[in-house]
Amino acid sequence: MENPFESLNKPLKEVPKELKSKVMHDIAVAKLLMEIAELFSYNVGHIIDTVTSKRKN
Repeated sequence: MENPFESLNKPLKEVPKELKSKVMHDIAVAKLLMEIAELFSYNVGHIIDTVTSKRKN
């Protein structure tokens, strides 16, 4: 059985530009979707803080 830790000492291989650009594009799309979801979702922590602070008054 080959030791998987031996490959850690070897230099990294260059990734093809097409694959790198596709991965970066996918990450950008995922970030965009997360930001859009945040805009349309409720911030539960903020809501709880607001409700409890108004009850004290």
